[in-house]
Amino acid sequence: MKKLITTCIFTLLLAATGYVLADNPKVRMETTKGTVLIELYTDKAPGTVENFLRYVNAGKYDGTIFHRVIKDFMNQGGGFTPDFKKVETFAPIKNEADNGVKNTRGTIAMARTGEPHSATNQFFINTADNAFLDHTGKTMRGWGYCVFGTVVDGMDVMDRIAKVQTGSGGPFNQDVPQEEILIQKISVIETAPRPQPPSMLE
Repeated sequence: MKKLITTCIFTLLLAATGYVLADNPKVRMETTKGTVLIELYTDKAPGTVENFLRYVNAGKYDGTIFHRVIKDFMNQGGGFTPDFKKVETFAPIKNEADNGVKNTRGTIAMARTGEPHSATNQFFINTADNAFLDHTGKTMRGWGYCVFGTVVDGMDVMDRIAKVQTGSGGPFNQDVPQEEILIQKISVIETAPRPQPPSMLE
């Protein structure tokens, strides 16, 4: 009983001081349109988050562009340099879109080909609610697109990107921003270690 009471008191004290830290990692995306903070859902899409952070920590997103922007839909990037050279990728990952998380405005999800388990480095941020991208079944048409995080600050930056004029560019005939939208850097936001509770009394 003493252990339980001590633990409860300590938890309340941490909450009162604002010292309870979220377990989900966060990243800072610095772009030429501003900075965006993104929280990653390790509990909902652990393999996808691990894959994304692998690219982040390897610096593979730094200096890439948003190469596909469709107003009232999404902003896609992470796969090309400004001169439209493909960024080297790791192996494709398993699609975790059956995690119950929806493609709502502000969420970040993995781009892929028509094959459900083909996502590598390209991601997109939903600038509208896109229910048609959600998982509906484990079929070619129903797998959907895996959401693995959400913008917690800087959605105005995504909205500014969504308003740029688009057209042809590189190998693409349409939807390419006519002004370069550079992802200057994506980095993990370091947080202080979670404080340890005091020793429990016997």
